[in-house]
Amino acid sequence: MLEICIPTQHSVWNETKEIFQEIPAVNLCLEHSLVSISKWEAKWCKPFISKEDKTKEEMFDYIRCMNMTQNVDPSIFSALPSDAYKTIIDYINETYTATTFYETINQGQQATQSSTKITSELIYYWMISFQIPFECQKWHLNRLLTLIKICNINANHENNKMSQKDILARNQKLNAERRLKYHSAG
Repeated sequence: MLEICIPTQHSVWNETKEIFQEIPAVNLCLEHSLVSISKWEAKWCKPFISKEDKTKEEMFDYIRCMNMTQNVDPSIFSALPSDAYKTIIDYINETYTATTFYETINQGQQATQSSTKITSELIYYWMISFQIPFECQKWHLNRLLTLIKICNINANHENNKMSQKDILARNQKLNAERRLKYHSAG
């Protein structure tokens, strides 16, 4: 959970009332989770996790969906100071796990060729399939997706063994990278 203090906002334009107003300081508790994404997708009817860039309106609305603080003036979300917005985006992009993955060449190709759109319902399906408790829906999303990926790797362990061809290709790639890095010929 991210706790962030938004200072008093002076002279913020309220489009509905067509006046400038002052928005008082507020402490926001934000959670980038499956629950937040579900709320956002229910409103926008499109996947949150996608390669498409989101508009400012969509991102401000997502931040509103992340909000756990009660009785917050909704106009605060469209009037976030740039440093607070950057802090929130950094929080969204953080991994919140020590787990790292080594992807083989074939796994990387399969990931780029996948046409499945990842929606909150698909993530809930994965949770059910791997018997992940529903309280994990409140975890930081990247941490939950890491757990799902680990479950998938372990479930398909036999299928994930590298072939001799994949091992040789990986070693060739690593050797080429090292030759470039250390400016060597051999």
